[in-house]
Amino acid sequence: MHIRDLTPNDHSEINQVAEMLVDAFHEHWPDAFETLEDAVREVNESFTDGRISRIAVDDDGVVLGWIGAQLSYSEVWELHPLVVRVDQQGKGVGRALVADLEERVRERGALTLMLGSDDQDDMTTLSGVDLYQNTGQQIDNIRNLRGHPYEFYQKLGYTIIGVMPDANGIGKPDILMAKRL
Repeated sequence: MHIRDLTPNDHSEINQVAEMLVDAFHEHWPDAFETLEDAVREVNESFTDGRISRIAVDDDGVVLGWIGAQLSYSEVWELHPLVVRVDQQGKGVGRALVADLEERVRERGALTLMLGSDDQDDMTTLSGVDLYQNTGQQIDNIRNLRGHPYEFYQKLGYTIIGVMPDANGIGKPDILMAKRL
């Protein structure tokens, strides 16, 4: 596996990434990418100024995963998105992509890399509750009920720094995480 930039001229790879987005997000976020064209638009947005777009590719040219980032504040970048082929999850592809991205944003002067990890379908104890009440306590007592990715990021050194209550509808928060680089 090697990691490299994804560019607007990588037509085959862009299509592979778009298919990966539809496959990976369909189960938990069916409205995220309703069509392949929606997913291709998302990939093409990653080529704008102030953004990074990287892919992990195997020796046969098969895209295993995609990661991106965008400048958020003067010295803070936002990781968005990260997706790994369903049949490659749990094999270190995501971990390698995150490590590579951290190095890329560090080269651009970033001090912090942040991300939001939505909970739209009751995957954690932060979903379906009023996060305007006892917010800190609820974050401190978070439990993963059904494989939410926040624990993946915690293993990589990211910390939950807050939540955005009702980000995706009533009781559907965005879990905000960050790591000092």
